[in-house]
Amino acid sequence: MKRLKFDHNLAELVRRGEKSVTWRMYDDKDLSVNDEVELIDKVDPKNPATWVPIGKARIQAVLEKRLGEITQDDLQGRETFHSAADMVQAYQKYYGPQVDATTPIKVVHFNLAPDPNKVSNSVEEYTTEIKKVKLYADGGSRGNPGPSASGFAVLDMDDRILVKKGVYLGVTTNNQAEYQALKIGLEEVKKMHVQEVHVYMDSLLVVNQMLGIFKVKNRDLWPINQAIKVLAGEFSHITFTHVPRALNKLADAAVNEALDAAAKA
Repeated sequence: MKRLKFDHNLAELVRRGEKSVTWRMYDDKDLSVNDEVELIDKVDPKNPATWVPIGKARIQAVLEKRLGEITQDDLQGRETFHSAADMVQAYQKYYGPQVDATTPIKVVHFNLAPDPNKVSNSVEEYTTEIKKVKLYADGGSRGNPGPSASGFAVLDMDDRILVKKGVYLGVTTNNQAEYQALKIGLEEVKKMHVQEVHVYMDSLLVVNQMLGIFKVKNRDLWPINQAIKVLAGEFSHITFTHVPRALNKLADAAVNEALDAAAKA
């Protein structure tokens, strides 16, 4: 089982229910929403023999960004920093002077089992079980074809952000980037073991092709269209809805963040 380790003072906050989010750098754990993890109190960080379990928790959200791109909206009010420089300075204390605004970071939200003294494998003991989600997906190409990226955001039914991610694709077309966004987003939702997903995109072409209203005339789109149909069939219920760009801002922002980061690299 994957583990999340905490210094003793932070572990006490977790025990009291005052902390349900952690930031991770240089962490190779492949954490996904709905993963079950063991939380560890590093009583004496230098002596692993003193480390004790706090309990088990279920991952509720994983946000991956560069440190300097983290916003208060991303944190959903759980942490407060006055500026990006404050964030960098805070994490230099933990991870060293090599940390800067471009350092990748994971913001992990979790729910501790109701009884932290009782470790159980029962899903029913968790206060929150995500059964259905909203997926917003978008893709963009600066040049069409040109440098392209896909972005998506997964929200619960109360519109809380669970995952928001942008992926740089290299040189491709706008339509291919849109399709890739849908595929990558659905693959992320599948990791959550969610069976009902409601997809929202501002690409009328992709939405209507997934609904069977439009035919897929571009042969380059056939393979990914078919792959997504297979993936969609693995959910018990899935819907596709066209929305205006103004209602797809989260995914659009993820696209532009990925493109801007690639341009700076």
